[in-house]
Amino acid sequence: MIGHWIKGHIGSVVFMIFLIVSPAGGTEVENVVFDRQVEVGQQVLEIKGAGVLRYLRFIKAYAGALYTQPGLSPETILADTPKRLEIEYFHALKGKDFGPATYKGLSKNLGMEAIERLRPRIDYHNSLYVDVQPGDRYALTYIPGEGTELALNGRAIGVIEGADFAAAIFSLWLGENPYDRQFKNALLGLEG
Repeated sequence: MIGHWIKGHIGSVVFMIFLIVSPAGGTEVENVVFDRQVEVGQQVLEIKGAGVLRYLRFIKAYAGALYTQPGLSPETILADTPKRLEIEYFHALKGKDFGPATYKGLSKNLGMEAIERLRPRIDYHNSLYVDVQPGDRYALTYIPGEGTELALNGRAIGVIEGADFAAAIFSLWLGENPYDRQFKNALLGLEG
């Protein structure tokens, strides 16, 4: 009976361990603090969830937080609505390695026709990435009608147009076949 309870509640316990409200009003995940709200265009977005993506289940790759309009349902997360994903890295990564990882993730969420249609914008997006060190933070922000901005440590690097591109790029973490399902659930504020 206790074993059954533990299995049924382990996701809740793990999620609560990683998502802690810090005294300063931010959300803390593995010693990385994310603001509770961010201003995007003329709107204030609230943190929906935060978590850690692990490589091979035990190596902490990065911490991330997703910001959306209040009340946005997980089923409509890739819709044409403002959103921001912030990712802070625990390890150094080469900028040139982001492109292959992006294409691999997109191939799990999109058909080849969609990838080919988006290829020029995907390639431009991938060209914006530079090497990162532990503690660096990328932000991917989508504003309807304006595009998806990539920023590093608070400095805008470039903007890619189109709601179709935004849905594709955010699908890497939030689509049907995300990089990591537990990380997706944590970003969406879901248990387990």
